[in-house]
Amino acid sequence: MKGQIDVPRGHSVSPNSRQWKRGAAISSHRRSSARRHYAAMYPTSLTQLARANPFSAPLFSLHEAKEPAQSVHGQTTRRLAAAAAADEGDSCAFGSQKYFVLCGFGGILSCGTTHTAVVPLDLVKCRMQVNPDKYKSIGNGFSVTIREDGVRGLAKGWAPTFIGYSMQGLCKFGFYEVFKIFYSDLLGEENSYMWRTSLYLAASASAEFFADIALAPMEAVKVRIQTQPGYANTLRQGVPKMYAEEGLWAFYKGVVPLWMRQIPYTMMKFACFERTVEMLYKYVVPKPRSECSKPEQLVVTFVAGYIAGVFCAIVSHPADSVVSVLNKEKGSTALQVLKRLGPKGVWKGLIARIIMIGTLTALQWFIYDSVKVYFRLPRPPPPEMPESLKKKLGLTE
Repeated sequence: MKGQIDVPRGHSVSPNSRQWKRGAAISSHRRSSARRHYAAMYPTSLTQLARANPFSAPLFSLHEAKEPAQSVHGQTTRRLAAAAAADEGDSCAFGSQKYFVLCGFGGILSCGTTHTAVVPLDLVKCRMQVNPDKYKSIGNGFSVTIREDGVRGLAKGWAPTFIGYSMQGLCKFGFYEVFKIFYSDLLGEENSYMWRTSLYLAASASAEFFADIALAPMEAVKVRIQTQPGYANTLRQGVPKMYAEEGLWAFYKGVVPLWMRQIPYTMMKFACFERTVEMLYKYVVPKPRSECSKPEQLVVTFVAGYIAGVFCAIVSHPADSVVSVLNKEKGSTALQVLKRLGPKGVWKGLIARIIMIGTLTALQWFIYDSVKVYFRLPRPPPPEMPESLKKKLGLTE
């Protein structure tokens, strides 16, 4: 009975006795404390914030959340985009080895082809960064390059670009899927939903760390070919010449600036894309994702990718300027280049980069998602709040 205290067998306690009153007072105090703890843990303002703000983050920790056993191989009921069970018609289970391999293949196609397609714009952007007196604008950069090297000169550096960014795409998209599931399993269902933006940021940063190690050698060769006229015209000329002059270090001296440029870029690229897709389906698209056709879903993917690309370009541009100059010059350090460029110099070529990266990012996500559609890979819907969390926040009866 509510408020009743346990009495040893063979003893009785009168309702008017001091012992009974003391036990009832303790029980009442405990119930009051529990109510105060619950009110502090789930305040009304927090509940309202959870209802109204889609970007909200929790102000408390859930230490006793119980959930069913989970598996990295897709045997889970979570609705977070980072983990969901495979539906009928999928070619493989979500989080299976085949899933990761095909995601990596999608990364190769999305990054390798798109970066190669914008080599002319990338070449002009790099030359504006390292020689702003000669290449004063995008239009001027194209005209000067065509006048000096011909139309074929705009394609300089295409081979290292294709190889380098294919390897980067393999690691970036493949490892992102791996780390997203890994971190989601560590957090659990409820925390994965509440901290999903942080989950996207952590998974993408982890993936890009390895992707840049794969990219660095070809990026160094590409920049040397594009920014030093007469140094080398092809990959086969550039690699042995760089190795003979500076050794293996020539290919990896730009890896730290690459991390400075690419990790913030990729964190913004993935987190902004994931949340933009969620917002588009919630506030813009007039029907649920499940009712949208595959082409309609890919249009949403393209739009979200372009929006993410604009932010990516702005976040990563200063470090991109440093990488371009650093790979052109011998013996310079990233700090020396940064000091010499100054606050104004690091933003040279930003408009060209916004156009390039916006288009690039949109096409990458479109190609990557198209690969998933073609191979019938699991494509979880935007994340939904777990029922257990809704109950804890008082959003359901």
